[in-house]
Amino acid sequence: MGVRVLLIASISTGLGLAGGPAYAQDTPAERKPAERTPDQGTSGNVQALPPVEVTAPETKRGQSRNATRVAPQRTRVYVPVTTPLPGPAKGTDVDKVPSSVSLIDGSQIERTGSLNVTDALQQAVPSIDIQEVNGNPFTPNVQYRGFVASPIDGTPQGLAVYQNGVRINEAFGDTVNWDLIPTAAIRSVTLVPNNPAFGLNALGGAVNVQMKDGFNYHGAEINTMGGSYGRVQSSLQWGKQVDSFAVYGALEGAHDNGFRNFSPSDIRRFYGDVGYSKAGNEFHLNMGLADNKFGAAATVPAELLNQFWGATYTTPQTSANQVGYVNLTGKVEATPSWTVDGVAHLRFFNQKTLDANPTGTQACADPTLLCFGNDATPAFGLNGVQLANTFPDGATLGENDRTSTRSTTAGLSLQATNTDQLFGHDNRFVVGTSFDASVTNFNATAELGTIGSNFVVSGSGIFLGQSGDPISIGPVSLRATNRYTGIYALDTFDVTNAFSITGGGRFNDARIELQDQLGTALNGSHTFDRFNPVIGGTYKITPELTAYASYSEANRAPTPLELGCADPARPCLIAAFLVSDPALKQVVSHTVEAGLRGTKELNIGTLSWKFGAFRTRNDDDILNLPSPELQGFGFFENIGATRRQGIEAEVNVKSSALQLYASYALVDARFLNALQLASNSPFADPDTGIIQVLPGNQIPGIPRHRIKAGFDYMVTDKFKVGGDALFVGSQYFVGDDNNQAPKLPSYTVFNVHASYQIDKTFQIYGRIDNLFDNRYANYGTFFDTGAIPNFANGGAPFTDPRSLSPARPRAFYAGLKATF
Repeated sequence: MGVRVLLIASISTGLGLAGGPAYAQDTPAERKPAERTPDQGTSGNVQALPPVEVTAPETKRGQSRNATRVAPQRTRVYVPVTTPLPGPAKGTDVDKVPSSVSLIDGSQIERTGSLNVTDALQQAVPSIDIQEVNGNPFTPNVQYRGFVASPIDGTPQGLAVYQNGVRINEAFGDTVNWDLIPTAAIRSVTLVPNNPAFGLNALGGAVNVQMKDGFNYHGAEINTMGGSYGRVQSSLQWGKQVDSFAVYGALEGAHDNGFRNFSPSDIRRFYGDVGYSKAGNEFHLNMGLADNKFGAAATVPAELLNQFWGATYTTPQTSANQVGYVNLTGKVEATPSWTVDGVAHLRFFNQKTLDANPTGTQACADPTLLCFGNDATPAFGLNGVQLANTFPDGATLGENDRTSTRSTTAGLSLQATNTDQLFGHDNRFVVGTSFDASVTNFNATAELGTIGSNFVVSGSGIFLGQSGDPISIGPVSLRATNRYTGIYALDTFDVTNAFSITGGGRFNDARIELQDQLGTALNGSHTFDRFNPVIGGTYKITPELTAYASYSEANRAPTPLELGCADPARPCLIAAFLVSDPALKQVVSHTVEAGLRGTKELNIGTLSWKFGAFRTRNDDDILNLPSPELQGFGFFENIGATRRQGIEAEVNVKSSALQLYASYALVDARFLNALQLASNSPFADPDTGIIQVLPGNQIPGIPRHRIKAGFDYMVTDKFKVGGDALFVGSQYFVGDDNNQAPKLPSYTVFNVHASYQIDKTFQIYGRIDNLFDNRYANYGTFFDTGAIPNFANGGAPFTDPRSLSPARPRAFYAGLKATF
């Protein structure tokens, strides 16, 4: 193949590795049934080229990087994943997409050496920030333009995430468990903002993950790595095509002890795909399994971190995630201009958590009995009888809160694409529909215990019944049913060869029914409907420069979790003890964005760049607020309008020997209404626990500035070195909505890596994360300093209300990869 395709991977979204090993074949495996442009990934196996348009120079196989350059030759590649289903293989011309689409390919994911795709997202996308709120690197919050996709129940979710055309936001809380996605099997990830076609939760955008199959991956690879903090991980993948049939499989496993106390991780994942393709028609049966266990160390008081960087607060805090799914996908070229895509899916999700906490349970005025919240309100057992106080005098009480979430989701999506000309002009029309139904069984219990000097809660076998005035804790058994239906249509019309307009929209219908299995307090039925429009245009100013602009709306329905905990008068322990079912309004976003993007051939390589601005206004935004009455409890509430706006800029230079990238993002997130909010801030009113938020106050937990840069350099044909730098600006502590406390400081972290290709089969590699061993936190909030004593300081009270998620110190890793 004359064009060196590896030079053009992910040209507009970040850094991809330049080329595969020197022995990689330039001629792709023949695939007559369905044409796909192949790419030699970093493993040397044939993979489909990720969809980006670039200009690449013509080079000959074996040509030295110092050889005389030949005249550039434009190669057009397409972006086929700007709708939930991919559509025709030709896809959508990137110059006709009226928003800042970002793409991460397999080489960028492999470059991180991580089994978590979020690490690649952070490097490649300017506005993404990763926060380890759970204290575990495999279960992070992904924040894009101030919107979050998080695995933590109770986090208001603002991103839709799709895998092979299936929405994988979990049914109960719209959470996204990034640890369940098999990283080695990912072909590409596209981040699509400003597009309502992706349905619910796409307030800030959608993350669309496309997986590998046996048509675009040929061969086998074993990749094993180990290093600091007991990290051992390995992946195996294999793909093969025989005539019109293809098969692909990937296995992954990892163990990490964690740098903090009680924070091990165990990952086990499988993904498989069987495909058939003939005469432009293609069908796949893919399936996946995962069984992961984590020690989630969560935030820790700053006073403890000052003594030991690996400290934890109340433990145990563990979670176990299991998933099994099967998808049947198909693509049929009904006519030369009509393509029909479809997917039917079935997903089983099971999560169990154990979370140690301080408790509202205390000795009554009569010390032989237990009370809750004060010394007069009885604490009841499961039998409804007030609990006797059997704990030793002077014991510090705590509780082990356990939850179980079991969800079954099934659904069907259909999409038709037409490419007939309209009035003699090129036109692309897409119409689609989806239906998803989920049933979730949620259960929670609270076991009383005592907190030891190491902050470990030892259970007593005594479980709390419904207690508190009003009732705020007790066993929960809830059945939630979700039915989500969507109909969407998009049309891109070429007014001229340079000017294209896109318009359309999606109608969403969400129906949520809650059935309390222990009483009636949680019963409820809710319906949310909305049509969300989109309009935009692109103009190709020159062959190397394109302008774009668009406006869209999106909506998010409140989740069953939020609906079950939305009464300020009856707060609950978020994500555990749901107590009532008042109404919440759906969140509606209004987004406008505009920008420029371009590519240009330079003597040093291919230059690509993007510059854009965005503004999103949320109406009836939902916030998780703490209870002013009960520490550790809270509720969800609509808080009026909020706004997230900013700019994004990035530049990439790629050649066969050197690749450079740099990006900057400004994200300014603010409240737009005057609010009185419950808060655990030290600046809250000491009598009411209320703070006054003014219009223009910044939304906490969202850093304003992000700067990213990196490089890869081929020292020789076999030896490569590279590095990355990340700067994240300061941010207000979560809970400091009125911006009174000092900010969580900014931080800078540097990583380096290198690899050496021993021969055709084997490659050794290594990396150092956090090269200068910077001690920083990427998330901060406040906690109740009087809940339990500071045992690390002789039992004296805590005096600093800050609680932080510390980042991993310097870590060394080395690995061996074998490709066959």
